[in-house]
Amino acid sequence: MAKSENIVWHDSKVTKEDRRGLNKHKSAVIWFTGLSGSGKSTVSVELEKELYSQGVRTYRLDGDNVRHGLNKNLGFSPEDRKENIRRIGEVSKLMVDAGLFTLSAFISPYREDRDEVRELVEDGEFIEVFVDASVETCESRDPKGLYKKARAGEIKGFTGIDAPYEEPKNPEVTIDTDKLTLEESVQKIVSYLKEKGYLE
Repeated sequence: MAKSENIVWHDSKVTKEDRRGLNKHKSAVIWFTGLSGSGKSTVSVELEKELYSQGVRTYRLDGDNVRHGLNKNLGFSPEDRKENIRRIGEVSKLMVDAGLFTLSAFISPYREDRDEVRELVEDGEFIEVFVDASVETCESRDPKGLYKKARAGEIKGFTGIDAPYEEPKNPEVTIDTDKLTLEESVQKIVSYLKEKGYLE
């Protein structure tokens, strides 16, 4: 519910379609979801590099990066996680309007929150990428040492240990990082974008 009153949306003379025409490609949110350590950030970084090399305009939003600024006042309670994803959804929507591919890499453990982001944009503008890896694999990688801290009781409410992760039911793309190499993962997403007409 908006707290502000007497506000009116002010349209631009340059439309989303105009921006897409200038860029010569469509725009959409590519939403990476999965456990900590599943490979969301790693794959999104490489995908952005690959798209950039093809002349595609992108911007990458990463969980930790966003918490340094826009969402630095949020913790990891269910309520704060929900608000974190809501804000990222709104930023992603603006990026799509700007004609960019927005690569958003967040655990985003709750299906309802991800679905709410999908509802913010038009049909076909939300591409859910499930970065699938077992808890055992993620824990063996543990790039930030978070699983170790969660197991020791130093972190409470850690997704996959003592907080739930709700897998997507019908993601547009599933990347099994237990089996696929980084290059194969990126190419699977690029192939999807080309098959569905997002890229030429």
